[in-house]
Amino acid sequence: MESLLIPILILALVGAGVLLGARALGRRGDRPRPEAASQPERDPLELARAAAAKLSQEQHRRLYALIAQGQAMAAIKLYLEATGEGLRASRDAVGALAAHPQPFRPEAPQEGPSEDEDDAPQRFTYRYRAIASKGDVTREVSSNMLNDEIYGRIRTLAKSGETEAAAEALTRHSDISIKQAREFIALLED
Repeated sequence: MESLLIPILILALVGAGVLLGARALGRRGDRPRPEAASQPERDPLELARAAAAKLSQEQHRRLYALIAQGQAMAAIKLYLEATGEGLRASRDAVGALAAHPQPFRPEAPQEGPSEDEDDAPQRFTYRYRAIASKGDVTREVSSNMLNDEIYGRIRTLAKSGETEAAAEALTRHSDISIKQAREFIALLED
C-alpha cells in the first residue's frame, strides 16, 4: 500500500497544478487588452486624411508608389520613418491610405476669408476629377482648379436649380466651355 501512496500524491499534485494553470489562463483571456482599450476605432476615411496630412509631397509620392507596386511593408516602414508613429499606427494609416487614396494637400497659408472665393480660382498641385452620369451619358471634368469644397458648391447650386450659376462656376474652375459645363450640370440636377 505504501508503494502506491507516492505515485497517487504525485498524480494529485500534477492535477492540481494543471487545474490552477487552466484557471489562470482563463482569467487572463477575460481581461481586456490594454492596446484595444486605449485606441478607439477610427473611421478609415478620416484616418487616411489625417495620415496624408502628415506627409511631405515627396513622402506622399513615394508612399503611393510603394502601395501601387504592392510593397506594403516598405510603405509602412516609410510612413513610420516619416511620422515617427508606432508600427501599429503606421500599419493602420497605410491601410487606410491604400483603401481611400488621398491627394497631396500642401499646408495652405493662413489668410483671412475672402468675400467670394469663386472669383479667383487657385491652382492646386493635383488634378481633381469630377464625374457625372445619367443613364448612358457620362461626362468628366478634370482640373487642378477644382477640389471637394468647390465641386460641392457647384453641385449645391445645380441641385437648387441655379444651373446657370453652377455652369459659370464650373467654367471658372476648369478649362471647359460654357456649353460643356451646361451639359455636365444637366447631369447633376436630379
